[in-house]
Amino acid sequence: MIAFGSSITSPEAYERYAGPGISRAAEADSPVFAHAAAGSVARSYNLMIERAAPYEALEALVLLHQDAEIVDPDFCAKLRDALRDQEVGVVGCVGAVGATSIAWWEGSVTWDAFARCYRELKGAPMPDLHWNGEKLPPHAPMGEVDTLDGFMLALSPWAVRNVRFDESLDLLYGHDFDFCLQVRAAGRKVVAAPLDVTHHHRLELVTDPEAWMEAHMRTADKWTGRMPHIQESNGDWRQRARQAEAEAGVARLAGASKLLQAYARAEEQDNGLKEITDTRSWRVTEPLRRLNARRKGRREPA
Repeated sequence: MIAFGSSITSPEAYERYAGPGISRAAEADSPVFAHAAAGSVARSYNLMIERAAPYEALEALVLLHQDAEIVDPDFCAKLRDALRDQEVGVVGCVGAVGATSIAWWEGSVTWDAFARCYRELKGAPMPDLHWNGEKLPPHAPMGEVDTLDGFMLALSPWAVRNVRFDESLDLLYGHDFDFCLQVRAAGRKVVAAPLDVTHHHRLELVTDPEAWMEAHMRTADKWTGRMPHIQESNGDWRQRARQAEAEAGVARLAGASKLLQAYARAEEQDNGLKEITDTRSWRVTEPLRRLNARRKGRREPA
């Protein structure tokens, strides 16, 4: 039995995205825990985990952001396949290897099986690597990763009964990174799998830079010395260093967001042009356009 859960701050977003996706993927015996957010993301998710834990037949608990939509008709079958390895603790759609902070995209990103739909672009889908096979680079394999993007997390029965989101951090950002580190610290695997999910969100990646920096520092403080590539440090300079690191991370994210917006708008324009030039009327009138261009060229002064 696979259960589903979503923390709702916007009923409209849930009814438009997560709700239909859950209905599409859920099986006849799938419990659905969808309710208004109860404080932090960590608190809301932990309440869902507590509700799912007593089910003896539980195979997985899928936690979705309200703007994430499952579009894979074989979602449950693929998830069961990913969880066949009893060492797997949590499964997602996109993750990274070599991530050392909540800025996980600075690792070697495994953008596996999701598409973006940007509200500013009227919901036009932007497939990522798995859905755009001809552009798939060799550095983006599926499988075990260090951390996952938390817009969709599928928790194994072991994770449901042994791991909780850290409510003491009270994070708007980074709760997914912290959860994956807990899973890895317990000796279990974090895995990216081909579970096709569309993430509907804004082009702006971080809406609250101050909260992002706070999450960066608090998570780094918790995991210093317990995570690969993070060295123990002593002295008052550590807080200043973390502050600088957080500011640099959010600045890079802001730059990446601007670049992402430019790419998205360029692709939208290309798609719009292609829709026009692929029409029969465009092809039929092409000789006339060429003739008019030649005539205009002859009229231009030397």
